[in-house]
Amino acid sequence: MKKLIVGNWKMNGSLDANTALVAALLQDTQAWACDVAVCAPAPYLAQLHTSLTGSRLDLGAQDLSVHESGAYTGEVSAAMLKEFGVRYCIVGHSERRQYHQESDTTVALKAQRALAAGITPIVCVGETLAQREAGQTEEVVKRQLAAVVHANGHCISEIVLAYEPVWAIGTGKTASPEEAQHVHHVLRAQLQAASQHADRVRILYGGSMNAGNAQALLAQADIDGGLIGGAALQAAAFLSIVAAAH
Repeated sequence: MKKLIVGNWKMNGSLDANTALVAALLQDTQAWACDVAVCAPAPYLAQLHTSLTGSRLDLGAQDLSVHESGAYTGEVSAAMLKEFGVRYCIVGHSERRQYHQESDTTVALKAQRALAAGITPIVCVGETLAQREAGQTEEVVKRQLAAVVHANGHCISEIVLAYEPVWAIGTGKTASPEEAQHVHHVLRAQLQAASQHADRVRILYGGSMNAGNAQALLAQADIDGGLIGGAALQAAAFLSIVAAAH
């Protein structure tokens, strides 16, 4: 199974900056031994759809609506994303859970909407520092994943899962390779209990993965790639992580 490296641009970018970043990323895609995608803010999906079509760099979105259509001002549906060539969509990122009060049920429904539209949801799970210090890491991530399994049944083998310890996002702190591997192993076992095709699911690590630590993290048995934040905005840093994924 090929590893997957996904850049999450968060609320960053501009037309000019995006053009320059994508041009740098696409310079030598033949050297890539893994799958690569970037998840951009919604206003830039049309721009990237044009510039990435026919390339090895896949397009992703950062969120979608639980609704198919209707009177939901400001929302973006899965069908709309699909029209712009979106292959992946992040759902349940810790920032969405924290700032927009997204529940486990909401995240599960968003994953369901993505799958129904032929988009692969990148389902994020992870614990806060308080939860980790209270010894609740496994309980939290298993609860978050269980909601998605319950809502999506046998389709669970079609998702991508991302473990992102909230305390390690944008902080410079990183779970050690052994700590990350332990949680990934717990999640893998939970997926295997839910689906006979669970081995298809790639489990990414997200939480300050960078050029310096990517190789050690990606060498772990159950870490199948990375969900990259800050380093995804710098072509050289992002490409060094891509190079470590083989």
